[in-house]
Amino acid sequence: MKYDVVIVGAGPSGLFAARELAAGGGRVAIIDKGKEISDRSCPLKEGISSFCVHCKPCNVICGWGGAGSYSDGKLTLTPEFGGNLEQYIGRRELMELIDSVDATFVSHGASREVFSPDPGFARDVAIRASTAGLRIIPASIRHMGTDRSKEILQSMYLEISGSCDVMMETVVDSVVIRDGRASGVRLADGTVIEAEAVLLAPGREGSFWMEKTVSALGLRIQSLPVDIGVRVEIPAGIAEAVTDQFYEVKAILDTPTFDDQVRTFCMCPHGEVTTEYLEQHDILTVNGHSNRDGNGRTGNTNFAILVSTDFTEPFKDPNGYGSHIARLANMLGGGVLVQRLGDLKHGRRSTPSRIARGLVEPTLKTAEPGDLSFVLPYRHLKGILEMIQALDVIMPGINGKHTLLYGVEVKFYSLKLALDQDLMTSVPGLFASGDGA
Repeated sequence: MKYDVVIVGAGPSGLFAARELAAGGGRVAIIDKGKEISDRSCPLKEGISSFCVHCKPCNVICGWGGAGSYSDGKLTLTPEFGGNLEQYIGRRELMELIDSVDATFVSHGASREVFSPDPGFARDVAIRASTAGLRIIPASIRHMGTDRSKEILQSMYLEISGSCDVMMETVVDSVVIRDGRASGVRLADGTVIEAEAVLLAPGREGSFWMEKTVSALGLRIQSLPVDIGVRVEIPAGIAEAVTDQFYEVKAILDTPTFDDQVRTFCMCPHGEVTTEYLEQHDILTVNGHSNRDGNGRTGNTNFAILVSTDFTEPFKDPNGYGSHIARLANMLGGGVLVQRLGDLKHGRRSTPSRIARGLVEPTLKTAEPGDLSFVLPYRHLKGILEMIQALDVIMPGINGKHTLLYGVEVKFYSLKLALDQDLMTSVPGLFASGDGA
């Protein structure tokens, strides 16, 4: 059978593309190397194992629904965050799409509650933050929760699989080009799936595969930054004044020392710190989740502090740089490292006894106490410390010695492709979307 469109990747971008194309009568196939949502499980998260067993591919970030299936399930209802779709379609159409996506999630069971800060409170926080050089970006947030995300995505699976062919646990090797245009994909076993058009939506986990694919096709690309940092864990009460209103506080700092951009990311009130295994890089990194309902909520809040690094010529491998930093942490601690902020400032490693004496009980029990200064470059470490100091203005106590830092957290991006307004590449019939674009 020849399809109208074959989609590589069953994350949010791929799923919504499939949904819209099928609604218009298109013959669509979705291919993903991960498992169906009902079969995705993490042995560490579910207590089957006391350590990450390096599932290939990682069930936390691969499979139906993408990394969102095991995320804290936040929908950020603003064009101020996320990718660069606005530059292709304009702000008005982007807002219409955001509203449409939001309504779809609600129709599949997402909570109707939206977190949106009181304007007066948001203004007060922004003014206080500005005294420390911070910019606060308010947004409306719908929180589905890690505990509800799988149910919602299972509901979407039942809908989409009824009108599209879904091929899970299937690896795409390459894009097939015939007569100068995309005509399908070749699977790892040699099978060719023919289609009139191909949509690449492999997500961040697929960044390495995307680099290999676009290189083979000779596509025009632009290198994107890599975000490297730590996950911060504090008592929930320290952040509660702002998280109760904002839920997620988006703060950006242009650091005093190096003028690098540092930002907060993925705030998880009453959440837990988790790990994810990136198979293509063979590294274990840190992340965070939070449940919506009372079950599984903790007394801690966690979030990432990320330093964005734009490299200049001749260096062209930001993802390789990020994976190298993460590999150092894995080498020193056998996985993820954890360190008290006070120990880091005093130039000493954290030990199990020092962690035990602290006021913050780690939610990631497998993290190894250590010294992040042996892992992170000075420039990144300095930026992280300057961000924590600035955040103390709106979260008094975060700059205290008991704050925990887990490392490392890395956000990889695919190389930015040259696309037209329909998100088509320079190869006719080949499109790209989501974090793959």
